[in-house]
Formats: sequence, structure tokens, C-alpha cells
Amino acid sequence: MATYFDIALIITSIALIASVILQNKGVGLGGLTGADTGSVFTQRRGLEKTLFYITIGLAVLFIILTLVTVALG
Repeated sequence: MATYFDIALIITSIALIASVILQNKGVGLGGLTGADTGSVFTQRRGLEKTLFYITIGLAVLFIILTLVTVALG
């Protein structure tokens, strides 16, 4: 049973990493390393908003899976 949670945790972590990286579109490689881009924050619309909510959902799922995996181990 713990093996299934471990596999789910790996898949969720990869999806979470991908969703965070996809949110940095248009800022160049400097945004990935934390460099100041000098951009103005705007309201999220359309795909950006959906990706934002998916990232939050994946983060919550990652935390829950982590707690379950630690409790089983």
C-alpha cells in the first residue's frame, strides 16, 4: 500500500514542479533564478488563472500524500 502512495507522491511532485515552471512564462531564464524582472503584477486571466488553481491543488495534494506516506511508514 505504501508503494502506491510513493508512486503517487513522485507523480504529484513532478506535476507540481512543471506547473510552477509554467507559471514563469515570458520572464526569461532570469525569472527562474530569482533575478528581478521589473515587471508589474497583473490580474490572472484565462489559462494563467487555471494554472494557478491547478498549482494550489497539486500543492495541497502533495502535502496530504506526504502526511499519509509518513503516517504509513
